[in-house]
Amino acid sequence: MTLNKFNLPDVGEGLTEAEIVSWKVKAGDAVAINDVLCEIETAKSIVELPSPFAGTVSELLVPEGVTIDVGTAIISVSDEVAGDPTPADTRAPERPVQPLYGKLSESDGGTTDSAAVTDSSLAGGPLVGSGPKADAVKRRPRRTAPALGTLTVNAPEVEPVQPHTPAEVSAEAKSAAASPASEPVDNRPTFGGAITGLVNKVLAKPPVRKIARDLGIDLADVVATGSRGEVTREDLVSYQAQRDAELDKADGFWGKAGKPQDQRIERIPVKGVRKATAKAMVDSAFAAPHVSIFVDVDASRTMEFVKRLKASRDFEGIRVSPLLILAKAVIWAAARNPSVNATWVDTAEGAAEIHVKHYMNLGIAAATPRGLMVPNIKNAQDLSLKELALALNNLATTARTGKTQPAEMQDGTLTVTNIGALGIDTGTPIINPGEVAIVAFGTIKQKPWVLDGEVIPRWITTLGGSFDHRVVDGDLSARFMADVAAILEEPALLLD
Repeated sequence: MTLNKFNLPDVGEGLTEAEIVSWKVKAGDAVAINDVLCEIETAKSIVELPSPFAGTVSELLVPEGVTIDVGTAIISVSDEVAGDPTPADTRAPERPVQPLYGKLSESDGGTTDSAAVTDSSLAGGPLVGSGPKADAVKRRPRRTAPALGTLTVNAPEVEPVQPHTPAEVSAEAKSAAASPASEPVDNRPTFGGAITGLVNKVLAKPPVRKIARDLGIDLADVVATGSRGEVTREDLVSYQAQRDAELDKADGFWGKAGKPQDQRIERIPVKGVRKATAKAMVDSAFAAPHVSIFVDVDASRTMEFVKRLKASRDFEGIRVSPLLILAKAVIWAAARNPSVNATWVDTAEGAAEIHVKHYMNLGIAAATPRGLMVPNIKNAQDLSLKELALALNNLATTARTGKTQPAEMQDGTLTVTNIGALGIDTGTPIINPGEVAIVAFGTIKQKPWVLDGEVIPRWITTLGGSFDHRVVDGDLSARFMADVAAILEEPALLLD
């Protein structure tokens, strides 16, 4: 029997650590190559790690909720399948025990690199985070339920029964209320006959489980409204709002003055996306000398243009907002002022270079449940208005559901942040590291505006731009912002 240890790989470019969010297997489970072992959270996204080995899980080496460095061993897998002492590589030659992630650990006595694998099915195998989902490959047969004495906290997830509807939950609540006080109703699963504790496992996607765990919510207490009976993010929001309302009635936000001090302070660990964002913002603020300028814009014609797009058959089913016109305006203005789409680079020789990009990877700052993310639209300069609208829709949906991948947040060249979506007029944004410009888009409001000598109501917004003054001087930043404003004032210029 050979014991293979799987080390935490770098699932992005240059990531140094990750947190084990949840294990999908436990000791004794049989796993096949590409079966999902666990879910990890990096500084950029949540990623599923598929198994590079086939065999039986010997030990989980890192508990859930712990952040570890890349290269740390997280799980050991023997090459024997549970219940069969025959090594997997001799019993099933079509599934040789070879890693998909580079070298075997030294403890295995192996130094074979993945490039040396000659089996075509493995040589072209997917890498971590980019391979097919676990349900896209042949899964191992479902094992029969274990005896009561073998149940563990980390029991594998199985398909649940249909969850209770709101009406059923209400009926159960009324029944419980009618029960005598001396005989409280215990709604916890029992283990008489069938293993109902496993059958009634609540169905929810990993990001939803992560949010529930962070909020201290038991998914079994939440009414599921998903199409397949799963608990959704909206269900958590509704449950949390109801729970907060009940707490407010009891103690209020500030709590009771008589409580111990440590119970009156909420401690939130800084990790994952928030930790990475904090470091990046500090590095940017102190490495790049920021200069900010602002301009008020009459966006009335942009509002009319957006209204026409929404009514257009070509944009049917596509969400269209003024952000689409701003994104197109930024691309157009950067083509006229190329140095805003650049990077300041300190060379190894102690010199410096300015790298002007002849492509636009347009970053869109997005507030998500996991913190601020800046995914970018690759080669945005090549997209039509409709294609750009679809890209923005996809970017927003992916970010909201927590599915943004590391590659989608790399190599950005210029960023837009839509603070107007939160009702904010303007602000001084911090430049995304590796870039030299960022544009903040404020809310669009009807305000009195002087037009042709008359004061009339118009749709007005304020743009705020921050620039790295080493690359973008006052004249260039002013011309760039004026060009962006010109498109918002007259979108027809895009047709020139």
